[in-house]
Amino acid sequence: MHFEKTKIKECIIFVNSELKDKRGKFSKFYSKEISDHLSNNLQIKEVFMSSSQKNVIRGMHFQTPPYDQDKLVTCIKGSVLDVFLDIRKKSKTFAQYDTLQLSEDDNYILFLPKGIAHGFKSLENDTELLYMVTSNYSEENDTGIHYNSFGFNWESENPILSERDLSFSHLKKFKTPFL
Repeated sequence: MHFEKTKIKECIIFVNSELKDKRGKFSKFYSKEISDHLSNNLQIKEVFMSSSQKNVIRGMHFQTPPYDQDKLVTCIKGSVLDVFLDIRKKSKTFAQYDTLQLSEDDNYILFLPKGIAHGFKSLENDTELLYMVTSNYSEENDTGIHYNSFGFNWESENPILSERDLSFSHLKKFKTPFL
């Protein structure tokens, strides 16, 4: 396993190895090596999977303290354009975003620390994303930033979004709890 930096401070791409043969493939989604590299004793509390059709946009999601969470994200089927936005007020990359295409054919695991809003656009039908998070889900702390409020061009004429995601605050009006 090796890693690559992103434009956003502390967001890291882990490039994992996988075994392929005539039977299919065998992939590792997590190892202590990730936690060791991060030097933060990463403790996964919950694992989620989302399934999305082509042109679905989800995001930009995060949880506020005390249920804020580090997140590991990987694509297990299909492909997405993953988007992550720094909402940590004192970060050198505050209000900046970066993107990464994730697919079932790569071996990327994206690490997003607390204070990063996360979203994606599904590029294929039946795309599945796996999320590993370090705090339990809290409905009252689960929120987001409006997907179209921070300068990113989603290149989607008719995106499919939930009413909830469309109701999120715009970045300029958002008062961040993250320092």
